[in-house]
Amino acid sequence: MLMTIDRVQIATQDARGVAEAWRRRLGAEEVSSDSIKALRARKTTLRVGTGEVELLEPDGAGIVEHELTRRGRSHVFGAGATSFNVSALVKNAARAGAQHIHEGDQDFIRIEIEGSPVHFVISPPRDVKPIGKVDFLYEVTLLAADQAAAANDIARVFGLNTENFVTITSELFGYTGVLTLFSPDRLDRFEVITPTDMTKTLGRYYKREGASFYMAYAESREIGNIQRAAKADGAGLTLDPREKQQEGRDPEQIWLHPGALNGMMLEISRPTLAWRWSGHPQRVEALG
Repeated sequence: MLMTIDRVQIATQDARGVAEAWRRRLGAEEVSSDSIKALRARKTTLRVGTGEVELLEPDGAGIVEHELTRRGRSHVFGAGATSFNVSALVKNAARAGAQHIHEGDQDFIRIEIEGSPVHFVISPPRDVKPIGKVDFLYEVTLLAADQAAAANDIARVFGLNTENFVTITSELFGYTGVLTLFSPDRLDRFEVITPTDMTKTLGRYYKREGASFYMAYAESREIGNIQRAAKADGAGLTLDPREKQQEGRDPEQIWLHPGALNGMMLEISRPTLAWRWSGHPQRVEALG
């Protein structure tokens, strides 16, 4: 029932500062400003590529204020996707026990994973002109102690076909997980991972925050420009240590640290590269 990853929501006390970071790093632009009564939040929407980033500032006592107080910093509040049949998806989610609120042209769905609220926002498909240095978003990562159970909960709520799912593991970063591909022909998915080394970044984050969204992924044809601009600004970024860096050639993927974007880590990969770990390595286009 899901089509694409189309947005992330960031809870913050400083939407203006976060928006400026996304503009400087990725060329994002503000496309709207309104509010979400259900979340008691003011919303500033940025477009980056064909995706959107919703910056949520508290507008009184509510879940956004509560989560910012509890966690003490800007963070990924929710993951967004489009659906080809929103009404059917909402009915399915309700049958699966999810909480649902409709407001405007969006549907807000909350499920409990390991005792923590996990927020999703579903929007209708749209055709928009890409903006900035990113092409599109394709993944939002959820940390959970039991990735199989969490992935099954997500599949049940959103009516996903588990035959499309791909298992992944990384000794370097210390995790095992599941990619809940919405379709076998697209990269769009939620990544559900369980830290296996609690001394590494993922493990430390999970010990501090519990089940929660961690980061997002995007594809870009301008990865070199993004890297150079971030480096010139002194913004935190990580190159893939497994990748042999060659003079005159842009990296194949980078990670912009949460501080670089004021609240969220973003992995950026060159076109088609993510198929290498998404079940179809033959789809990765060779570098020229």
